[in-house]
Amino acid sequence: MSDLFDTSDKGQLALNVLLVAAYLGLNSILNLTNKWALGVYGFTFPLLLTTCHMAFSFCVLLPFMIREPFRSKHRATLEKQWKGLVAIGVYMAANVSLNNLSLVLITLSLNQVIRSAIPVCTATLAVFIEKKIPTGEEATGLIILTLGVMVAVWEGSVSGSVTGLLLCCAGTVCNAAMMSTAGKVMSEKVDVLRLTFYTAPVSCAVLLPLFLIRESQRFAVYWVDHSTGVLLVLVCSSIVALSYNVIHSLMIQKTSAVTTTVLGEVKIVGLLLLSALLLGEKKAFTGKMTVGVTLAMIGFCMYSHTKLKLRPQPARTEDAASSTKQARNAEEGMALVAEPESQANTPTSASLVHRS
Repeated sequence: MSDLFDTSDKGQLALNVLLVAAYLGLNSILNLTNKWALGVYGFTFPLLLTTCHMAFSFCVLLPFMIREPFRSKHRATLEKQWKGLVAIGVYMAANVSLNNLSLVLITLSLNQVIRSAIPVCTATLAVFIEKKIPTGEEATGLIILTLGVMVAVWEGSVSGSVTGLLLCCAGTVCNAAMMSTAGKVMSEKVDVLRLTFYTAPVSCAVLLPLFLIRESQRFAVYWVDHSTGVLLVLVCSSIVALSYNVIHSLMIQKTSAVTTTVLGEVKIVGLLLLSALLLGEKKAFTGKMTVGVTLAMIGFCMYSHTKLKLRPQPARTEDAASSTKQARNAEEGMALVAEPESQANTPTSASLVHRS
């Protein structure tokens, strides 16, 4: 996050701000699109929806990937990174499947409370996957942020089975593992387009059998009366999903897996505040939500302050130039001192002739 909002380069800062805005905007649009399609429109086939998103991403990127500069990189990348790429694809598919299954057994509120722990899970797994150990201040900020979001989204009632809770927890861990593994893979010079291209077919291979088992029969009946609407939903949501996946991977590459999840948590808090201020939902903004939002912002500020404090300070140009000049002068001085000695110890041509 420190590099993301580095003010030393104004042009890069503007691009980074646009990147964050695109990430948060596409995240919200994708969530709203999926919620509308799966809920309001009645397209109750989440496994098919996600499978189409992955297949669409692969097909759109394929014409670019068979050309240079990507074509010559595939073999070396896959030979070196295939384990991480397969893991990311499997984690992504497992995250979607487990989360959707949990929503059948527990309430959306409880689901969101559990998934609010993604930053803490990601930071924990990053210790083992990326070898990144958070400082005490970073960990404290993440915990406070997570607790704040949990309090803010919690509706005060528990409804659901233990199985649903376990499925949601497992999906949360898979999401965190996917984020951290993606951060590790991209740190080894795999760009965001290739990452999306390589992992999409893996996710499809995992999700397609699940769709055939759980949704295919119902979808065959649904398709008869809704074919045109289904195509529109799949194409539009796939375009948004591809855009989001690329920006999401770019965010991880630009910052870190943990920072990306932190921004996702801040987005939730921001939506709560905006709904209260702009949509006339102040009455729904209870004291509990106020406490939660306050805790979340405190945690976010602590985490951001720590990242800024840990940012390596670039050496000043003047100091570097001065040090170089002093070193050069010292070398010239040593050379001048050593020169008479070398001349005194080196026999002249006249003496060589005399000796011969």
